[in-house]
Amino acid sequence: MNRRKKIKQLLAANAKKASAKLAPKKKPTYISKADRLKLATESNQGSTDTPEI
Repeated sequence: MNRRKKIKQLLAANAKKASAKLAPKKKPTYISKADRLKLATESNQGSTDTPEI
């Protein structure tokens, strides 16, 4: 009984890990504060460079 239970636990754990890898990621990737500031300054510079008609 003990051996069967341990094998069943291992198989269940491996199946759970495999399904977790296939599941879509819900959490967005982390962007550091420096990168966020850099992106903000690039977007601000890009919007001011375009001439208005």
